[in-house]
Amino acid sequence: MTLWLLPPLALVAFLYAAVGHAGASGYIAVLALAGLPAEQIKPLALILNTVVAAQGSWQFWRAGHLRWRLFWPVLLAGLPAAFLGGWLDLPTLWFQRLVALVLLASALRFLRQPRDPERFSRPPLGMLLLCGAGLGLLAGLTGTGGGVFLTPLLLGCSWASTRQAAAVSSLFILGNSLSGLTGLLLARRAAGPLLAALPPQFGWMLLMVLLAGAVGSRLGSRHWPVAWIRRCLALVLLLAAWKLLGLAGQPPR
Repeated sequence: MTLWLLPPLALVAFLYAAVGHAGASGYIAVLALAGLPAEQIKPLALILNTVVAAQGSWQFWRAGHLRWRLFWPVLLAGLPAAFLGGWLDLPTLWFQRLVALVLLASALRFLRQPRDPERFSRPPLGMLLLCGAGLGLLAGLTGTGGGVFLTPLLLGCSWASTRQAAAVSSLFILGNSLSGLTGLLLARRAAGPLLAALPPQFGWMLLMVLLAGAVGSRLGSRHWPVAWIRRCLALVLLLAAWKLLGLAGQPPR
């Protein structure tokens, strides 16, 4: 693996972090193009995803955009449902294509409506729990981290502003990433330390995505106009839909 990987990984981290996501789907695509074995790609993507989601959550929280009332019910119901969805072995090709069409429609909507609505509604607790369970199950079935579904839902229902949705999604992704990384560590403990299986360039990769993600989340949480964030979000959703349609070989995270 050569140093040419570092700029693409940094670009992915920057773009995704600006909208409250973490970029695992992009990392997987870049690492797969580099020819890394699958046993290295999954832990690498999870570790990089966790780092970017953690600092992104910190940036959006420090900027005052996190609404805990929106976050905790979605995560509480979403984590066990995501585990169930990942455990179920279902034929999901048609399902992934249907979800991809929904993501495409959401992306087009954000391109056409680059501003936040003037009024927001307050969802009841039961609705948030139900949506969290549904999103978690959907994430598990499609092999995603859940952010590409949660952000459009919050914005489409006018439950949050663009930056508030990014803050909630960032923490939601962090929870899913930590859960997935924990499961991977437990599954591979018999094979020895996980870090020993990572490539020697791992330190540089971690540093690059950390710096790029920090810049992206800082701009998204404090400086960029909402219209810019929504256009970046539309691009992220288009990439996720592209991968779900099977055009890039791996499902998004």
